[in-house]
Amino acid sequence: MPLLTRIEGALSRSLVRCAGAPPRLQQAMQHAVFPGGARIRPQLCLAVALACGDDDPTLADAMAAALELLHCASLVHDDLPCFDNADTRRGLPSVHRAYGERLAVLAGDALIVMAFRELGRAAGRHPERLATVIRWLDEGVGPPDGIVAGQAWECEPSARLDQYQRAKTGALFSAATAGGAAAAGADGHDWFALGASLGEAYQVADDIRDVISDPAILGKPVGQDLLLGRPSAAQELGLDGAVIHFDRLIDRAISSIPPCPGEALLRSLVLSEARRLVPSEGPAGVQRPMPVQTATPGDSRTASVARTVREH
Repeated sequence: MPLLTRIEGALSRSLVRCAGAPPRLQQAMQHAVFPGGARIRPQLCLAVALACGDDDPTLADAMAAALELLHCASLVHDDLPCFDNADTRRGLPSVHRAYGERLAVLAGDALIVMAFRELGRAAGRHPERLATVIRWLDEGVGPPDGIVAGQAWECEPSARLDQYQRAKTGALFSAATAGGAAAAGADGHDWFALGASLGEAYQVADDIRDVISDPAILGKPVGQDLLLGRPSAAQELGLDGAVIHFDRLIDRAISSIPPCPGEALLRSLVLSEARRLVPSEGPAGVQRPMPVQTATPGDSRTASVARTVREH
């Protein structure tokens, strides 16, 4: 079964189990989860589970759903007036714009609880794995280094860029790869580095797009890092430097994939996501000059993206 089909099915089932809740709360939760984005975190989770044998797909699907529910909850809270005060998310009104601030807070809270509930319901076949899977999920979300800490660093007078990015984005990616392995009975520590590198690359790409992207294409407001004084690779390294750093992180992520039957699938997923996040081409219909130099031998993407960045 395709990964996205498994993910969408698991998410749909989790929301169906909320039948009977106040109708507008259900609607707000549905709005937060569907339609989704790239679902890269749950895709990584299932890809690693498959690479490790995927002998308990029920638990792997629950872990994938839990990751996406927590990610969606973080977006709902991130968009609130007390943080980014964002009007749009994924090209639609943010939850607090569509349903009000009170229901947005409650919807985010509900999605967090649902994430751990999904795991508890899926532990029948291998209950001995549940504690390890939950531990990886907890480390990706809670303090000191999870996404809650990442959001909290925005409330501090200053923060180190690497520390902020590891918590804000990298932690849930690491939870995805390590948790996917643990759901299949493998050692999550062997897969932690893949998630850490890809998560940091994802945040660097987000920093780049916050500077150069069109809100209509990105599906959310841009220019927020500078406006809100958040740490940003694009500001600290410059746009060219951020693109070079992104490519190095992608290379590091690929090289960290342990030898396994699913190595080709994982490599393909990482490269596909890299092209989606920071494409080498400019906007549709605009021809870019050939790059005059590259930061990594044999890779023309860095310089061509850097040129696109400079011109936009």
